[in-house]
Amino acid sequence: MKYSLAFAAMAASLVSGEYTRCATPNPSEEHIAILNAAVEEASNRTFSIQALRNVDTYVHVVTTSAKAGQYSQSQVNEQISVMNDAYAPLNVQFNLLDTTFTTNNQWAAASDGSTAEYNMKSALHQGSYDTLNLYFLSDLGGGLLGFCYFPEASPTSQDRILDGCINLADSLPGGSATNYDLGYTAVHETGHWFGLYHVFQGSACSGSGDYVSDTPIQRTDTSGCPTSQDSCPNQAGVDSIHNFMDYSYDSCMYEFTSGQVTRATSLFDQLRAGK
Repeated sequence: MKYSLAFAAMAASLVSGEYTRCATPNPSEEHIAILNAAVEEASNRTFSIQALRNVDTYVHVVTTSAKAGQYSQSQVNEQISVMNDAYAPLNVQFNLLDTTFTTNNQWAAASDGSTAEYNMKSALHQGSYDTLNLYFLSDLGGGLLGFCYFPEASPTSQDRILDGCINLADSLPGGSATNYDLGYTAVHETGHWFGLYHVFQGSACSGSGDYVSDTPIQRTDTSGCPTSQDSCPNQAGVDSIHNFMDYSYDSCMYEFTSGQVTRATSLFDQLRAGK
């Protein structure tokens, strides 16, 4: 990996209420250039946003022995339904192939970049680079809701093992994560898996932000569920408080922009499909 999850968790300082929405790293300049080049390459080829993209999906629920049996297959099924609704504008269909339920006290609390994370994913990860693996862990520390990995142009064997998104199990639909219990943590993290950045990427009122033209420049993440927010009043547009790639409560999230749709689908086609 060309970035540090631990650094990102500290640098982002992105806490919403008692939960930290996301510890997905700020990408390096090198990685930004690689993804932007892949988007540009896709624009020079025959490319259809309307094409249906079927994404085979495996869900892994990992709990401590004290929480074994606390999460159900019906919650997993509802999670996939939530994701299919959210990603309908991308014409992405997530096909749940299997759900595993594992009891392992160390894995259930696996932190980013840890030996426990690597061991867990080495044992549970299934499929290829265009297969989505979602991990729902019962005991992520520090109130963390999740993190994920961006696509790589030339993924190493380690990249392929670590690929996928870790989510707090209580963020499953009907879970106990107050204000984050509608299943949108996995929607948000999977956005990173497709190559989308946070809408407040860069944390400044200048520059390229998240490299999507129709998400206004935004300086800060959104906390809670405000009626409006404009962290860059001298720039066009207001903050994307309803965007899946912001940090609002689940109840406030409901959209991807057309620019995000183009970026996500082009990166999937270029860097993941068939690999």
